[in-house]
Amino acid sequence: MPAVLQQRDVPESIRALAMARPDYVDLFTVTASDATDHSPEAWARAALEGASPTGRFIAWRAMCGLRLDPRPSPDNVAGWRIADRGDGWIRAEASSRFMTAHAVLLVEDGRVSLSLFVRYDRPMARLVWPAVSIIHQRAVPGLLRNAVRRINRSRAA
Repeated sequence: MPAVLQQRDVPESIRALAMARPDYVDLFTVTASDATDHSPEAWARAALEGASPTGRFIAWRAMCGLRLDPRPSPDNVAGWRIADRGDGWIRAEASSRFMTAHAVLLVEDGRVSLSLFVRYDRPMARLVWPAVSIIHQRAVPGLLRNAVRRINRSRAA
């Protein structure tokens, strides 16, 4: 099983890829041999689209109220709009009436990192996000491990 580490300090190089002055930031990194053999978008799809549809609905739509595109598209990943990308990274964005979120996925030699940035746009976010963040922090290591398994299966096929 690949190791997943949660880092408390998010490097400035990753922070520069997302919103300024977020109210919440986290970073999880999984070891993945040959990580750079796949695009950041492929990794993002393996991680985010690999999440349980029920879990995605409850956490992202019901609890956070994120407005996600329900149709699969080259312009989104699990309903999150692909907002920007660069060499080795991709950023997906989603928002609700009370918060905005950026998910940044960075692919480097031997590892893949997923960072979430949340900005509270209305006071309600301060009530909702702390509870959701507990679920989020428990779920992301599994999402990343599953992404490694999905990528390895696609490589073997």
